Amino acid sequence: MSDRSLRGMRLGAQSMETEAGVEPAARQRVEYRCEDGEQVFVIFAAEADIPQTWTSKTGKEATLVNGEKQVEESTEKPVRTHWDMLLERRTPEELETILQDRLDKLRATRGAAQAAAKS
Repeated sequence: MSDRSLRGMRLGAQSMETEAGVEPAARQRVEYRCEDGEQVFVIFAAEADIPQTWTSKTGKEATLVNGEKQVEESTEKPVRTHWDMLLERRTPEELETILQDRLDKLRATRGAAQAAAKS
């Protein structure tokens, strides 16, 4: 009984001791195949949207057999990171110069702090 999908059950309406009056949900068996030929079978509800890829138990990606190839085009703009925005304003040479200035300044302040700590 536990391996079946039940549809339309009402709480307290029917006994679960017998399967009389219980109708399992409609299902479909879908086949996926990995690049190395491994077959993967998955059971979905009849009205479920079937994904184009499935990860097998071994962790390999399997593609739908007899399925339509769907090319998903992203309508979203790519995410701009802080680095991307920084490169719009500065060249890599300018960034190297700024980094070197900041490191020199940091080393100078640390050197002064270490000299004061030794005294």
